[in-house]
Amino acid sequence: MAVKVQIPAPLRPFTGSHSTVEVDGRDVGEVLENLVAAHPQLRPQLFQPDGHIRSFVNVYLNDEDIRYTGRGQTPVQPTDTLTIVPSVAGGSAARCCC
Repeated sequence: MAVKVQIPAPLRPFTGSHSTVEVDGRDVGEVLENLVAAHPQLRPQLFQPDGHIRSFVNVYLNDEDIRYTGRGQTPVQPTDTLTIVPSVAGGSAARCCC
């Protein structure tokens, strides 16, 4: 069954500029594996070399963080949406003098 996967702007170059893709899978782990199989350049962006999701990448099934719902084993339904949210860090080197 296919679920919608929302791709954040920084990762869209790896999916042909698509903001949403449909990916088959029975659970979150299978959906993510099928996503990176279809878009191989995403793998290093989402996964560590040991296969675990990178610590700065958050994945939500609908509005639930998968870290609290079973991680990769969280089952998915055709009406679900998987959202990938990479952490954003950095900022201006300028100092505020307020």
